[in-house]
Amino acid sequence: MLAVDAVEQAQSWTRFLRYNPRNPEWPNRDRLVLSAGHGSMLLYAMLHLTGYDLPLEEIKRFRQWSSRTPGHPEYRHTPGVETTTVPLGQGFGAAVGMAIGERLLAKRFNRPDHPLIDYRIYVIGSDGDLMEGVSSEAASLAGHLRLGNLIYIYLDNEISIEGSTSLAFSEDVRRRFDAYGWHTIYLKDGHDLSSVEEALAEASAESSRPSLIIARTIIGYGSPQKAGTAEAHGAPLGAEEARRTKENLGWPYEEPFTIPPEVLEFFRRQGDRGRRLEEEWKGLLSAYEDAHPELAAAWQEAVSGLPPSGWRDHLPDLSGETSPMATRSASGRTLNALAKVLPGLVGGSADLAPSTETYLKEYGSFSAHHVDRNLHFGVREHVMGTALNGLALTPGLIPYGGTFLIFSDYMRPAIRIAAQMGVHVIYVFTHDSIGLGEDGPTHQPVEHLASLRAMPGLTVIRPADATETVAAWRVALERSGPVALALTRQKIPVLDRKVLPSAELLERGAYILSQADGASSSGAGVPILAGSERPLPDLILIATGSEVSLALKAQETLAQQGLEVRVVSMPSWELFEEQPEEYRNHVLPPEVRARLAIEAASPLGWERYIGSEGAVIGVNRFGASAPYQTVMENYGFTVENVVRRALSLAGVRQE
Repeated sequence: MLAVDAVEQAQSWTRFLRYNPRNPEWPNRDRLVLSAGHGSMLLYAMLHLTGYDLPLEEIKRFRQWSSRTPGHPEYRHTPGVETTTVPLGQGFGAAVGMAIGERLLAKRFNRPDHPLIDYRIYVIGSDGDLMEGVSSEAASLAGHLRLGNLIYIYLDNEISIEGSTSLAFSEDVRRRFDAYGWHTIYLKDGHDLSSVEEALAEASAESSRPSLIIARTIIGYGSPQKAGTAEAHGAPLGAEEARRTKENLGWPYEEPFTIPPEVLEFFRRQGDRGRRLEEEWKGLLSAYEDAHPELAAAWQEAVSGLPPSGWRDHLPDLSGETSPMATRSASGRTLNALAKVLPGLVGGSADLAPSTETYLKEYGSFSAHHVDRNLHFGVREHVMGTALNGLALTPGLIPYGGTFLIFSDYMRPAIRIAAQMGVHVIYVFTHDSIGLGEDGPTHQPVEHLASLRAMPGLTVIRPADATETVAAWRVALERSGPVALALTRQKIPVLDRKVLPSAELLERGAYILSQADGASSSGAGVPILAGSERPLPDLILIATGSEVSLALKAQETLAQQGLEVRVVSMPSWELFEEQPEEYRNHVLPPEVRARLAIEAASPLGWERYIGSEGAVIGVNRFGASAPYQTVMENYGFTVENVVRRALSLAGVRQE
């Protein structure tokens, strides 16, 4: 059998969901999220039977190398899979983001005579799904926002890997969701199709609250020996038990992977139904184009994924700022400038908008009774991360989320899923180092930059000043995958771009900011551009973020001592690694082995850029509570310490 009870559940699948197997990307389709992703085979079986591009051969290659049927559902890997799911709870949180996204699209594009957007999000979850903490955050937020377009089907079989859920889970789930403000339905027999149908109809009619359908089910349903036991959770039934299960359920076919013609015909008819549904919607879209041509053009632009032409012209020019500015403030100014020309730019913060400067000042808040572009996630970093994934999977939206860099720990599973899927999420992580000061070690990130840089598919950018921050936002908006911006709380100098190279070079990940001629009496740094002829430096200072200005100050002192010192601003390792080898060797010549990296974070990973003869001024212990200047000084981020370490690397004897 493709899945033991796939046929048993056919009525609900084919009667309620709006989808078109021939076009999995139809914008107004209903979304089905299998949050209990370990049940992936059920989803794959249904995708195959209903006519998605998933041949039977792929079903036979379940969990095998290069197959399109991996152990858990993966977005962009299997047609019809809406989001990558598992770890448990991730799908639930993403579904909340999808539900918010549908509301945002409907508010922007729908008109009373043309409801262009009106889809629902269905979630299938499990006991384990609801045990994970992120599910509590997701349910709380969805109930508060009264997301009536969200239906969660909880398969309550009271079994997890270790055995009965009574070992660790005894709460009253229905009362819990009642308290969250959900509409709840309890089915004492989740295998009774008429009851399931009635519950789905009731949930579909409820538009003012999200709905939870608690379906009491039996794991391994139909298996004589393993039904209702933990053995049915993740292990195969075994050849004999599989035979007995088929016999018990009245399945007359002994040959594996048999699909009776009448069953396949029944399911494939849903492809015809889906095609009719999409054609009806296209008719609505055509009428919409006649009635609202400007909105229709905006819709086409949104679903294309391309930003409006000329949007870069609206990036603020902060190069003329003479007073020090925190990069979080530069980010806030950039974000608000871009929001006016990028209507799909939506987001918010985990109760930290005043600190992260992520509030869109000319727009309102998204709430249960009002739909606008400022999202309030509350003190819920994890569901913020998962919801951002769901928003990123919504056509026409570019979501961002703000919190302190230290709290990326709470979001890490969601960030990892975003990186796996390659979806376009922008994380605004402020308070990026021990430089935040008095809040102390609990709030001062140390290992976080290294941790995020270790994640494949995530681009991390730590800009050196206000001008690099503007460039970082441009790059972040032009990337296709997730981007993390690491921004300062403290004010730092705005670098003089009349003397130094353009901050647009940030797009290359690292660039030569300045090279001081040791023969010059002034010690002034001058820009070195790619391809220009210049003597190799005696020493290279590599810095990121707030430490770049420190490197420039140290360069002046070192030049006065006769050293040719190059300062490299290196805001993004990932962007730098994408550059041609010729460019990378130009910025960091292999012949120059005296290299000193300066970053107020863990030095882990810097060895790839400093080599065996270089050094790092970093942070190898937790921070401390004190004014940020005091903390930075005591941790060695001073001109004197940089000069001392640099002279040692250059082999200059010090008095």
